[in-house]
Amino acid sequence: MNWRIHEKDVSVSTNLDARDGVAGDVFTAVSQTGGRGRLDHRWLSPPGANLTMSAVLSVDGIPADRAATLPLVAGLAVVEGLGDMVGPGRPEGLSLKWPNDVLLDGKKLAGILCERLGDNVIVGIGVNVNQRKFPKELENRAVSLCLSGSVPGKAGGTVPIERVRDAVLGALGRLYGEWVDGGLSPFVDRISEIDFLKGRVVSVVQTDEDDVPVTGVCDGIAEDGTLVVGGRHIWAGEAHVASVDNM
Repeated sequence: MNWRIHEKDVSVSTNLDARDGVAGDVFTAVSQTGGRGRLDHRWLSPPGANLTMSAVLSVDGIPADRAATLPLVAGLAVVEGLGDMVGPGRPEGLSLKWPNDVLLDGKKLAGILCERLGDNVIVGIGVNVNQRKFPKELENRAVSLCLSGSVPGKAGGTVPIERVRDAVLGALGRLYGEWVDGGLSPFVDRISEIDFLKGRVVSVVQTDEDDVPVTGVCDGIAEDGTLVVGGRHIWAGEAHVASVDNM
């Protein structure tokens, strides 16, 4: 994939910027004033502290059910891209939380927001890179690369944002090509290895149904991208760990 980088000092939202792009365009911003995640959750990013970017990928001719699995591929790209930064494998403690979060030691490190626009999907990726303080309600649930020391070197060191960007884009371009050819199937085993919810008791509030939460042991992520909880396939929702078994 030959990416074309478009950078702004200040953007309301790189996903909004990307609506004017074509496949292969990547929009980044030093500061994002109106960032959001799934279900309209806000994402706060101090100027110059984090990676905020949106990549435009073509889904022309790809069935809608396959296109819906792209957020998982993007999450895997974040994990594998960060692994590429430090050598073979992946940084210790990185995991993927269905449907769109990357965690480090159980705390949120990155989020993905994918939006369909015609024959394209805008893949919004936010990674906490050099943020040192989080709002009180998030300070025990979020982490950044510099605070963790996972990439690179010791905790407290500054991580080059451009290096994170290039590593994630390199992995995203590689995985996108595999995904176009084979859907999510080539990635199921790799995702299973880093699946944060698998084997845990979870409660999922579904967004596509007016229903009570689904609670049970998570059996992992199926090839169609659904989360399997107690044998039930869930297409969309927000999952929380209810309790952890004694694995």
